Amino acid sequence: MLEAIGLSPQDEAVYDALVRRTQATATEIVHDCHLPPSAARRILQSLVALGLATRSTGRPARYVAVSPDSSLEAIVRERERTLQDVRSHVRSLMDIYRANTRFAHPGELIEVVSGRDEVNHRWVQMQQNTRFQMRGFDRPPYAAPQEHTESNPIELNLLKRGVKYRVIYDTSVLELPGWLDDVTAGMRHGEQARIAGDLPMKLGISDDRLAIIPLLRAGDDAVSASYLIHPSPLLDALVALFEATWERSMPVRLSEPEAAEVPADEARLLTLLASGATDKAAGRALGWSERTVQRHITKLMRRLGAQTRFQVAMEATRRGWL
Repeated sequence: MLEAIGLSPQDEAVYDALVRRTQATATEIVHDCHLPPSAARRILQSLVALGLATRSTGRPARYVAVSPDSSLEAIVRERERTLQDVRSHVRSLMDIYRANTRFAHPGELIEVVSGRDEVNHRWVQMQQNTRFQMRGFDRPPYAAPQEHTESNPIELNLLKRGVKYRVIYDTSVLELPGWLDDVTAGMRHGEQARIAGDLPMKLGISDDRLAIIPLLRAGDDAVSASYLIHPSPLLDALVALFEATWERSMPVRLSEPEAAEVPADEARLLTLLASGATDKAAGRALGWSERTVQRHITKLMRRLGAQTRFQVAMEATRRGWL
């Protein structure tokens, strides 16, 4: 049990015997642990050096066990400090390794993955290996055939484990049936979602270690190949692009009716309108007809004293509804 803090099985046996006796001579330890006298004395001296025992003066010398809760806890804390130093050193070594890898093997920095199944496999694998944060641009088309008709179970599991998800959705996803319900489910588990128009690409970034960019041609309706970007200046640029786009995007806030100044459906409509959604796209996302969307917009304009959609969005933002 105590091997984790550096004690050998013989060390632990001697310590256990000493704790049971509270104090003992080397001869008594030899008898209890069936050790040669020289080995018993060496281990007892080691326990003293570790702070697990003290040695009394006099003859024969007696060894007294230090209270385990304080002595062992002190060793555990010291080991934790040492491990933290090791972790810091590993991070430093990884920074050096990545910097040198960029130039030593430049051909390995970009990997091409082909085949719809393989693309899906690597996307799943990348998410599962994420330790801190997933970031992404989300827009059609998709490799997974049921995208946005049901929640991503990998994302929900990672959110429960404390992994952060930040996703920017292109306004084109508003045309997809089930999109709003899917995003709502993710946000209730902790996803941070924003909407932006004309995202330049689909993109996923795992921590700062790996990115995936689907390889798409004009007219493609499915993802069948992707680039995997390993640590490199290109990966750094993709991270910077995401963060800059995030700052300019419209947050999705799904207010609960009982706590909001505006009904939840109208709060969602405001978010969609502010992101540039058309009446048709907003209606599809909300499950409304275009006439219903227009009726709610008119109602909001009267309530906010606005003459245009732009003024509706500005006034809603000023009031903290967006």
